[in-house]
Amino acid sequence: MGKPTGFMEYARVERPVAAPEQRLESFGEFHGELPLQERQLQGARCMNCGVPFCQSDFGCPLHNLIPEWNDEVFHGNWEHALDRLMKTNNFPEFTGRVCPALCESACVCGLYGDSPISVRDNELAVIEYAYDHGLIAPRVPDVQTGKQVAVVGSGPAGLAVADQLNHRGHTVVVFERDDRPGGLLMYGIPNMKLDKSVVERRLRRMETEGVTFVTGIDAAAPDTAARLLADYDAVVLCCGARAARTVPAAEGDVKGVYQAMAYLTESTKSLLAGRESACSAKGKHVVIIGNGDTATDCVATAIRQGAVSVAQLVRKPASADTGHVWPYHARTGAPDYGQQEAAAKFGADPRRYETQVKKLLTDKKGALTGLEIVTAGAEDTMKCDMLLIAAGFSGAESATAVAFGLTLDERGRIPTGADGHSTAAEKVFTAGDMRRGASLVAIAIAEGRACAKAVDRFLEGYTNL
Repeated sequence: MGKPTGFMEYARVERPVAAPEQRLESFGEFHGELPLQERQLQGARCMNCGVPFCQSDFGCPLHNLIPEWNDEVFHGNWEHALDRLMKTNNFPEFTGRVCPALCESACVCGLYGDSPISVRDNELAVIEYAYDHGLIAPRVPDVQTGKQVAVVGSGPAGLAVADQLNHRGHTVVVFERDDRPGGLLMYGIPNMKLDKSVVERRLRRMETEGVTFVTGIDAAAPDTAARLLADYDAVVLCCGARAARTVPAAEGDVKGVYQAMAYLTESTKSLLAGRESACSAKGKHVVIIGNGDTATDCVATAIRQGAVSVAQLVRKPASADTGHVWPYHARTGAPDYGQQEAAAKFGADPRRYETQVKKLLTDKKGALTGLEIVTAGAEDTMKCDMLLIAAGFSGAESATAVAFGLTLDERGRIPTGADGHSTAAEKVFTAGDMRRGASLVAIAIAEGRACAKAVDRFLEGYTNL
């Protein structure tokens, strides 16, 4: 089999290149100062020079066998590439679309001024080629253990837990409080970034393999939690970190102010239902507070809904490259897809740095009309009749934890035991953002895989996952 049209072995992405002495300094720091054990845990090695890829917070949390499957693809061995990819990543069709690809900043191919391997694009090419050419076949476990596991939450962590434990032979039922499974993948990430047909394709495959999905079930209800504990051999809580941070100046009941995740959820629900969103940006002057992926998604969604103008307020100064190359992730402040689209439509980058909201301006009916802002110490006003708050998350919502007899720590996470995933409640485990705080899809998948090992060991006394 040959390479499909459009496959890129190397991404020719413009990257800031540090001076030679800086590159050598970074290289020396990594190889000379990290403890031996940590260096051994780096995992995959570059097929060109044998240097380990960074597997820290700036590398791939899934420990992808990157050079192995990249090399297989280069030689046209697509089946082998798929096999190597799926050994570490349950859902490459998700990460290949939404992951910020921190591993590319960690790739040693970028160390000497060249471009890093286009890991994300290659990963997506492998899985989509596999789907298109019938290489993805349902894997129904041959032997059942007789053990039953309830997974609460169907985001990337919950799906990874379910997928792993199902293939191990346990009976897995995933409970979702929303009307569709998928969690963040279904309602937190907009369609133009992750088409819902991609999510539904994976969900159908998991159902074919034996996983059951039950929607409309809120495990925060004490009776529901009690029943799950009574009926299942283990319960895994993967409810995410949905408690949104607030902006003091925007607190209160003001018409036109929305939390970003609620806005994105309603936007996707309305799109899937074929109706206009109840909080559409059509004809509005939209302002978004925040500078993360969620804020970018809000920018792009508002544009598609027909916003008259879009501005993005960022509290911090414009970020600059730290000067490090490998294995550090360069934070250059380059515009993401939302900012690029806004610039194309309105003629300028929508971001206003060092800017905070001082006060909301409303009409006599309490509807938002504008903002008093402070930019680098100077006060100003701006027109706004729709304000989206994308200021991040403070942790998990506490109701589900309380229903299972658990409490959250000061950062809104469920504390865990020595295995990293068991909780203070008997046979209750947790994974993903609920355990470690809001993070990336790739990290959530890695969390789910690790949690599945802990659950399997609890049920069987050992694990081969």
